[in-house]
Amino acid sequence: MANPEHSYSDDPYVVITADTHAGASLATYREYLDPKYREAFDEWRGGYKNPSKGHIGGKKTKNWDSDERFADLEKDGVVAEVVFPNTVPPFYPKAFHICAPPTPEQYERYNAGCQAHNRWLVDFCAIAPERRAGIGLVHLNSIDDAIEQVKWIAEQGLRGGVLIPQPPDDMKHLLPLYAPEYDRLWAVIQDLDLPINQHSGVGAPDYGPYAAAHPFWISEVGFFSQRGMKSLIWGGVFERFPKLRYTLTEAGCQWVPQFLQGMDRIHQGIQSGMMGEMDYGEVEALPEPPSFYAKRNCYYGTSFPGKAEIEGRYEVGIDKVMWGSDYPHYEGSFPYSREAMRLAHAGLGEDEVRALLGGNAARFYNFDLEALKPHAARAAVMPKDVAQELEKIPEGVTSPNLRKALYEKKGQVAPPSAH
Repeated sequence: MANPEHSYSDDPYVVITADTHAGASLATYREYLDPKYREAFDEWRGGYKNPSKGHIGGKKTKNWDSDERFADLEKDGVVAEVVFPNTVPPFYPKAFHICAPPTPEQYERYNAGCQAHNRWLVDFCAIAPERRAGIGLVHLNSIDDAIEQVKWIAEQGLRGGVLIPQPPDDMKHLLPLYAPEYDRLWAVIQDLDLPINQHSGVGAPDYGPYAAAHPFWISEVGFFSQRGMKSLIWGGVFERFPKLRYTLTEAGCQWVPQFLQGMDRIHQGIQSGMMGEMDYGEVEALPEPPSFYAKRNCYYGTSFPGKAEIEGRYEVGIDKVMWGSDYPHYEGSFPYSREAMRLAHAGLGEDEVRALLGGNAARFYNFDLEALKPHAARAAVMPKDVAQELEKIPEGVTSPNLRKALYEKKGQVAPPSAH
């Protein structure tokens, strides 16, 4: 039941998903590719095989069909979206956000494919600019090229900002994110007031052609996803560029308090000159503890969150948590996002839920909430409804927290997802 201590208005929530994925088909990407690469693209495409057969079929059109997407999202209670990549750009072996950064030999063609996606994304967002914040793609092989691409992203109005890769430790041709050589890139991003995005699934090393490689990746993906935030904090990037805005998406936020407590303890040791037998005498401490920079500069795209993540909202920062549906992925909450909202937010005060479901994302990605209100009226996600405890969970849910709750109600352990 709704919390009797709270009263709820008749103004629907403006729900913004801070995590969706989209991309063009290979045929469409060809149209956006620099003409000088099209012959090479045709040769590459002739030998290309889709690495995700499960995504073939009607589901793939959700990546680029605006009418289908908006119908799905509005039925799901969502009126605006932050757009990460999803389909495979020209010359890539798989989608950008889960693909290892290019080697020096791959870079030219990968970068051409990256630019083709960005050109397509500009047109995709222009269909409904008040409802989409597109995130542009960059590589870090060339800092000069990255800076030029960031400037182009800003000029084209992709207010979702930039998706920054996480260089794996075994790719020695790339500098780590804490390297000061990137400062001129951070300076441009700060001057242009663009968000910095990272997405889970990046930064892991090549585990090799072994049976254990995939379970290793699954078991360590959280650690490597968090390294970007850790790199920017320890590297002093947020100290030198205090207006940068950073978010890590689809990595939850439950881990944040303990993560920052550990970093703060190390900072205290550096300030005192040692920790146990570890001599920090020659290490320069940050002027502020890591938690200070996280509180000021860092946000969290908590895709399909559960109640446990939302319960820690004050430790993480009630103004730093952004809800996401992960549309159109199988592990996302679509088409049961209304149920997912109730599962995580039942009984909370309206102002809190309004911030978590859309207000924080609107501020971070510069959405106009007034322009979205007519869409919110049609979607009709009402505060009193979200406040109700979720008593019945549909059998067809695939999102992890909904599946877990479904099986807990049955007194069972949820089996692994089929996808």
